[in-house]
Amino acid sequence: MKSLILFVCLSVIITAEAQQYQLLKKTNAEISFVKKSGSKEKLESWWNSFRSENQIPLIVEDSVYFFYQGYAKSVEWMGDFNGWGFQKDFLNRGELITGTDVWILKTSFPKNARLDYKILIDGKDWIIDPENKFQQWSGVGGGSPNSELRMPDWKDDPIQSERSNIHKGTLISDVLLSSKLLGYQVTYSVYVPYGYTNSEKLPCIYITDGYEYLHPKLGNTVTILDNLIEDKKIKPLIAVFIDHRSPIDRSNNRRMQELAMNAKYLDFFTLELIPQIETEYAVIQDAKHRAIMGTSMGGLTATYFAFTKPDVFGMAGIQSPAFYTRPQIYSICSNQADPEMKISMTSGLINDTSLESRKMKDVLESNSCIYHYREVNEGHSWGNWSRLIDDILIDLFPPNN
Repeated sequence: MKSLILFVCLSVIITAEAQQYQLLKKTNAEISFVKKSGSKEKLESWWNSFRSENQIPLIVEDSVYFFYQGYAKSVEWMGDFNGWGFQKDFLNRGELITGTDVWILKTSFPKNARLDYKILIDGKDWIIDPENKFQQWSGVGGGSPNSELRMPDWKDDPIQSERSNIHKGTLISDVLLSSKLLGYQVTYSVYVPYGYTNSEKLPCIYITDGYEYLHPKLGNTVTILDNLIEDKKIKPLIAVFIDHRSPIDRSNNRRMQELAMNAKYLDFFTLELIPQIETEYAVIQDAKHRAIMGTSMGGLTATYFAFTKPDVFGMAGIQSPAFYTRPQIYSICSNQADPEMKISMTSGLINDTSLESRKMKDVLESNSCIYHYREVNEGHSWGNWSRLIDDILIDLFPPNN
């Protein structure tokens, strides 16, 4: 019976692969015909067929056909796949189909990839793909949407979907703190779980780039926390989201100064922010129950904070860390952590920070940290980071630990 089931499964797989191969062969043949003939009638029929079925970009197995319709001197596809223009060996320039106004670019990506991109017209106009319904917001301070390429084996994470029938925590937004150490005002927001009272102390996580981690189209962290706590995948916790934007001028984002292994900013946390939080909220005042988390420069900062002050931060969530900006971080982390450190680190594999992250992974192995490391076929984007937040929280705050 088992042999029969295995045979049936293999037959299904082989049949599916054969169908995909035939579809790819048919698609290549059709595109080749349209290119050679320049037939506007054939092109119109072909274009309308793809558009009606939401198949632009057209994805077949690991092959991708980008399309753009419009008069232009040049059309380029820019995104995670070519480092938004910094990776020069990626062939991103479209080809104009003779006698038409349709541009095409064929390329390939891993079947489980997810990538942000835009279309660059005439080297100056950046636009969203008008035929692609999928978008991912990105950029410092909320930024703007990019088009999103979803390869066939990529799966969305239901943990990010807001549910109406669950208990939900409370967000205390935009608390103002006048820092004597920094010489300016800082705002932060605090998430407390459903049923929170002062009678039971909870673990706490501090999250840099708090505005973006909170934004529903970026980190969406409140929804993730509510769902994880409701499903008992993590223990109830308090989360503090630090905003790097000036309270009086939101366009003034100080993250590049604050998150660049800034010793004064670390002092602000340990001497001002944490004491204020622990005065106002019932949190466990122990490094083993206190975490720091961030992405990119914030990932660098989370690493720096934890290994510089392991008596303060016993856990760190590190996403796509910008270690290349401060390579001395490797020597800081090379000594044995005392007390023992718990680390959860993630990186994308497509023009992200996997090279530096793997180097840090080797350092963590040598100093006997408790660590988890994950890689995904994505770029340096909130589409990558938001879908790994739950994994990091589960690593750091499991329900039975």
